[in-house]
Parts: sequence; C-alpha cells; structure tokens
Amino acid sequence: MIQRSLALALAVLVSPLVAALALLVRLDGGPALFRQTRLGAGREPFTIHKLRTMRDGTVTPLGRVLRRTGLDELPQLIDIARGRMRFIGPRPLTEADVVRLEWDGPERDLRWGVPPGLTGYAQFAPVCDRALSWSLDEFYVRHRSAALDLKITAASCAALVLGKQRAKGWFWG
Repeated sequence: MIQRSLALALAVLVSPLVAALALLVRLDGGPALFRQTRLGAGREPFTIHKLRTMRDGTVTPLGRVLRRTGLDELPQLIDIARGRMRFIGPRPLTEADVVRLEWDGPERDLRWGVPPGLTGYAQFAPVCDRALSWSLDEFYVRHRSAALDLKITAASCAALVLGKQRAKGWFWG
C-alpha cells in the first residue's frame, strides 16, 4: 500500500515533466506512449506503459536520451500505483522473451514469485547476459532486504543523473 501511494504521489509530482516529454515524443510522430503486455508475479500478464523511444524499429535521437536517463520509464509509476509492479524487483518481461531466455519452466518459478519492478538488481549488471541476469534476479528474490533495495534505489537515481552506463560502473565499482 505504501508503494502504491508513493508511486501515485510521484506520478503527480513528475506529471509536468512526463507531459512535456510526451509532447516532444508526439511531435516526433506517432503516439507518445508505448504499451506492451508483460508478465508479472505468478506470470500474470499486465500492460506496461513507457514513453515511446522508437519509430519504425529504430531508436529515435530523443528516445536515446530517454533510455540513457531512464526517463522513458516514468509512466510505469502508474503501473506501480495500480499494484501491477513495485519500485524494485525483477524486470517484467514479454512472454516471447521468457520463452527465448528459456525462463518458462517450473524450475524458474522463484523469479515469478515476486512482483516485477521498475528497476532491479539485474538492470545494473556490467554486461547483458542471460545467465548473469538470471542469477542476479534469483539473488534478489532470495535476499530481498531494505539495504539491497536502498543500493538499487541509489543506483537508479544515479542513472537519472549520470546515465545508466556510468551508474552501472558506480554500482559495481
């Protein structure tokens, strides 16, 4: 309940920024929001919301900035307020990604036992690797704590200022 209330308050607070960014995305052509079905806790599907960063299969110049700073993720505050996600947890994946990564078997149920997060431990992995991402998600689920959440939160805030790549170096450095 606290996360949902905090997400709603933050969504209201950042709504002028999101509105301005949405207008810029809209001026680039096409819709401002990207919606996609992802799998949440218990592998239940839900719709995730992000600012659109691509056009015709290519990341736009504005999209590059939005992704680097993580600002494209701000509409997910509404997904948290709705109770579909939390601030921290394994990232929600599409069903196709789950199959491609081979994370669809019952031996992978642990990851799906917690709600997905806006950010998570695996998002700060030094490299994008299926086995590493799995082990970091599994570690997070098994060792969730206020201290770990605080470290992930600090790294996520640093990503807004420094960019994701530099925040990854700070996180692991």
